[in-house]
Amino acid sequence: ISAMSFGALSSNAVLALGQGAKIGGFALNTGEGGLSRYHLATNADLIWQVGTGYFGCRDQNGNFDSEKFKEKAHHENVKMIEIKLSQGAKPGHGGILPANKNTKEIAEDRGVTVNTRVDSPPTHSTFNTPEGLLSFVDKLRDLSGGKPVGFKLCVGRKEEFINICKAIVDTGIKPDFITVDGGEGGTGAAPLEYTNSVGMPLREALVFVIDCLIGFGLKTDIKVIASGKILNGMDIVRALAIGADLCASARGMMLSLGCIQALQCHKNTC
Repeated sequence: ISAMSFGALSSNAVLALGQGAKIGGFALNTGEGGLSRYHLATNADLIWQVGTGYFGCRDQNGNFDSEKFKEKAHHENVKMIEIKLSQGAKPGHGGILPANKNTKEIAEDRGVTVNTRVDSPPTHSTFNTPEGLLSFVDKLRDLSGGKPVGFKLCVGRKEEFINICKAIVDTGIKPDFITVDGGEGGTGAAPLEYTNSVGMPLREALVFVIDCLIGFGLKTDIKVIASGKILNGMDIVRALAIGADLCASARGMMLSLGCIQALQCHKNTC
């Protein structure tokens, strides 16, 4: 189940998704809102997404806190760590948690002040180069006790991903996986212009990323996860045929919960 945060979704929605993942034998991505009590309550396999806000592993100034991360990453239900660089629904634009949705529980789990608007920065404060990203991958892998660590991105400028591949070769630090998010990905936390018009579509992005990894001799060691409007079996088969190793679906799972796409996620009335 692809990344959807507690705060974007209600506690009941997170519990339902987690219990469904447990029954189905697949994993649930926490979203950039981080690891919450409701994710853990389901006992499902979890992929902890660490975004630019470092929710759940941040200090009072919003910077990454190694000790908080280490403590939570060792939880037995946390199976992988995903560093979020960008997503198809809002590449280059951080998520927004409106003040009226920032309840006491959400604030406690994220490590922020209750009833305040919380903006995720557009970029990470811990690194700003491909080499810095890979050092962060290595650091999180060490802090988590060797759990798989990768990153998620929506492809924009092709040369940026090529530079990441070059850095992997130069440093010898390989992420365990790369999640490729298509520009068609959805969100309740970004302007429509970003949601619908920015970022490379999934099929083209997958072809490009997998060709790059093969060209640099990296594909055998790095798994590729595809996300972005994965709704049915044919979408999965298509992504796997292009070269993805597995797929993640958010929209399909959210619709199965009963979402009617009223586009009023920010109002907390769902």
